[in-house]
Amino acid sequence: MTAQEHNPEPNNPLGIDGIEFIEYASAQPLALGALLEQMGFVPTARHRSREVTLYRQGTMNVIVNADPSSLPQADGEPQATVISAMALRVRDADAAYRHAIEMGAWAIQTRAGVMELNIPGVHGVGDSILYFVDRFRDFSIYDVDFKPILNAPANPPALAGMHFFGVVQTIGRDRSPEWIDFYQQLMDFRPLPQGRYFGVLPKGVLLESPCHSFYLQLVEPPEGAAGLQWDEQLVRVGLGAPDVLEAVRQLKQRGIVFIDREPAQASEKGALTQLYKSGISFELVVSQRDASRREPQHA
Repeated sequence: MTAQEHNPEPNNPLGIDGIEFIEYASAQPLALGALLEQMGFVPTARHRSREVTLYRQGTMNVIVNADPSSLPQADGEPQATVISAMALRVRDADAAYRHAIEMGAWAIQTRAGVMELNIPGVHGVGDSILYFVDRFRDFSIYDVDFKPILNAPANPPALAGMHFFGVVQTIGRDRSPEWIDFYQQLMDFRPLPQGRYFGVLPKGVLLESPCHSFYLQLVEPPEGAAGLQWDEQLVRVGLGAPDVLEAVRQLKQRGIVFIDREPAQASEKGALTQLYKSGISFELVVSQRDASRREPQHA
């Protein structure tokens, strides 16, 4: 028996299998919800005890959290909308959490209420949280914490085959080595060779997940940006699509506005939406991955 047969996942010790959900904390949940619906997401369930709504399309889950305690503060005032958490689907959530703590991650304070699941997580960039969710059991986190919305489809199809492609993270000047080490040590993400990029914004460093299904893009402040406010945070979600221009066409019909100037002009490689008032934008990237290869969750 070969060594590989002994250990079929030598570069994926946590059994990571994609992004389970992206969570936005928002003081403007209705405006953000309307934008998500324009992007093809459908509100499918609401949290049983908090002002939290689950939006879904295809294999993608997006959570909008309007709980005031979840909003990060900026200059003493709550920010309008931020990406507050990313949940990774893993083989064993407790094992993944213990591994992350052993490797130096900081645990978050749990706050599960009555009839709520305690989702293990650690501190991510800025005020964000990195959750671990195992999805290989008889029920999901949504079955426990959420109540389906009446007459809403449980598993709405993905618009133009869209699926999670990755997340963009801004980092401080010369901080790339530290963040590469963080993701590599905790979860075995690996940097792509210098100069290899996807989409229309070739910047920073790309890290590939050990399951080869999504990426993290680390972006330092541009040269000559001494007076630019540049916080370390998750700033944008990337959505893969097998045909970007077709996805752009369908989204434009739904009212989404895309940047129409170089270098971010829409092409077969990718496209970038405008920055909406809530501070949110989305990036499309060409991706041939089969978005239906996983069974969808049921709320």
